[in-house]
Amino acid sequence: MSLQGKLILVGAGKMGGAMLQGWLARGIAAEQIVILDPSPAPEMTALIASHSLAHNPPLGSISDVAVLVLAVKPQIMADVLPALKPLAEQKPLVISVAAGKSIGFFERTFGADAAVIRAMPNTPAAIGRGITVIVPNANVSAEQVALCEELLSAVGEVATISDETLMDAVTAVSGSGPAYVFYLTECLAEAGAKAGLPADLAMTLARATVAGAGELMRVTGSPAATLRENVTSPGGTTAAALAVLMSADGLRPVLDSAVASATRRSRELAG
Repeated sequence: MSLQGKLILVGAGKMGGAMLQGWLARGIAAEQIVILDPSPAPEMTALIASHSLAHNPPLGSISDVAVLVLAVKPQIMADVLPALKPLAEQKPLVISVAAGKSIGFFERTFGADAAVIRAMPNTPAAIGRGITVIVPNANVSAEQVALCEELLSAVGEVATISDETLMDAVTAVSGSGPAYVFYLTECLAEAGAKAGLPADLAMTLARATVAGAGELMRVTGSPAATLRENVTSPGGTTAAALAVLMSADGLRPVLDSAVASATRRSRELAG
């Protein structure tokens, strides 16, 4: 990666840990990475030790900070930020992956001239199959946007937007979206059991079908509608099921309502 200077990761939980593993796999030098986390999980502690990464050094000893990645829980972000001001004074690129925390939130702590990128990843980042949407403030250069995209591509795809108000809808679709897919899998398995399948077989079939369909979309790049049409024979079993799912009170209005509700809640939490 084209990283010049130090990369500071604040928070080595699930998302921070996934990014750290991706960065190391992409070849970022161990001496460029500093981890700030008072109590990482045992597997993260082992990873830090195995690569001899700097872990919780005195902040005053950290120089040449190029990127400050904030991966702590949103609920404690306000408590964590003040201690990081000495690092922010070095004018690094600040990348936050904390849901619901606006760019303005970080500018109020680090200054209106801080270069801040707000990012919304999702949980498949843990296996390198996530998607992250980023939005920069006016202080972020094109080179810094490119660097952020490079860093976050270590855990999946990256999309860039310019309108921060869209982040609530992004949160509702991709941030919360994996939970919708997991629930769909639960419902499909339960429906199979009600149709007479053993419950464990129904869940095996549902999991494999949802995972396989997702991978088919990813690998082929074909529109979802095209793939749906390809598997639907006129008058067949799939068509019979889709007649229910695509009816006026079927899946579409339910998802419309769910995404709208999540979008509203994201705005409320951003406060």
